Amino acid sequence: MIGLIAARSKNNVIGKNGHIPWKIQGEQKQFKELTTGNVVIMGRKSYEEIGHPLPDRTTIVVSKTCNFTGENLKTARSVKAALELAKTEHPDQDIYFAGGYNIYKEALPYVEIMYITEVELTVPDGDTFFPEFDSSAFEICVGENGGDDIKYKRTLYRRRH
Repeated sequence: MIGLIAARSKNNVIGKNGHIPWKIQGEQKQFKELTTGNVVIMGRKSYEEIGHPLPDRTTIVVSKTCNFTGENLKTARSVKAALELAKTEHPDQDIYFAGGYNIYKEALPYVEIMYITEVELTVPDGDTFFPEFDSSAFEICVGENGGDDIKYKRTLYRRRH
């Protein structure tokens, strides 16, 4: 299974000044539950924001300029190369794309399912956005609503076949 995990604001922002512009309690828990024991593919900037390989999963960083290696850490030069690496070395594991914009944009044609947290905020001056996609290509299921300070809803997009 090839999935994508993202959170976006009402105005489609996923980042501002190199960071996620909100903190939602439980957001990282969902990410961990979905990705533990699987493969996570992310771009260099997303990886550098985290600063280390994710525990109990394989992290593949897509970068044309840097080479990241270590325990459960690999580098690929493109999304396509990262997918091939994940499928070859971890054929029984699910694959999740975890940002940023360029990774999401390149991954969209391959993605079977998207876990998107729709954050009930408008972020002024956001500088990184979730890429446009054809929502009619997906069955949409609205899941959990939540949030104390920041309201959100979890939306599942499953590609139609």
